[in-house]
Amino acid sequence: MTIRFTMDKITRDGEPVLRQVAEKVPFPLSEEHTQLAEDMMTYLVISQDEAQNEKYGLRPGVGLAAPQVGESLQMAAVLIPSLDPHERDDEPYFKGTIFNPVIISESVKRAALDVGEGCLSVDEDVPGFVPRANRITVRYQNEQGETKTIKLRDYPAIVFQHEIDHLHGHLYYDHIDMTAPWEVNDDTKYID
Repeated sequence: MTIRFTMDKITRDGEPVLRQVAEKVPFPLSEEHTQLAEDMMTYLVISQDEAQNEKYGLRPGVGLAAPQVGESLQMAAVLIPSLDPHERDDEPYFKGTIFNPVIISESVKRAALDVGEGCLSVDEDVPGFVPRANRITVRYQNEQGETKTIKLRDYPAIVFQHEIDHLHGHLYYDHIDMTAPWEVNDDTKYID
C-alpha cells in the first residue's frame, strides 16, 4: 500500500479551497478521480494503524474530504471502525468514498462529541461542543455512480456531517458558540 498523502500534503486552515463550495463529481469517474478516492482511503487505513501511523507521522482520521487535499470536489473517504468495542479486526462500520452527498433529512435532536471535534486540516485545538443532528439520512453516489441512501445516528452521523461540511466550505469550529463553547441545549446527546 503506497501512501500519497502525508500530513505535509493535507490542506491547512487558511487555504481558500477549504472555504469554497466544492464542485460535483461527474460520472463515470475519471482515472484521476478514481485515484484520488483510492489515495484518500489509503491515508485513512494507514492513519488508523498505530505502527504505520507512526512510521509516516500521520494523525489518525476517520474521514478525509477532497478539499482537505487541495481538490474542490464533492467527495470524501470515510472509514469508521467497528462500533462494537468487543470486536477486534472486524469489518468497519463504514468504509467507502461518498460522492456528491446530500443530507436529505435530519433529526431535531442534537448530539455532540463529549470532547469536541478535531480536524486534520486544523492544527490548533479549538475547544467546544459542536452541536449536530443526532440522526441523518444521506443520499450519495458510490464509485460506480450508483445512488445510495444511508441512515446514520450518533458517532457515524457526526462523522458524515463533518465531512459533508468540508464540501460546503465549513469547518467544525464554525458550529461552536465561541461565547459559551462548552454549553449546549439541555437535551443534546453527548457521544463519547
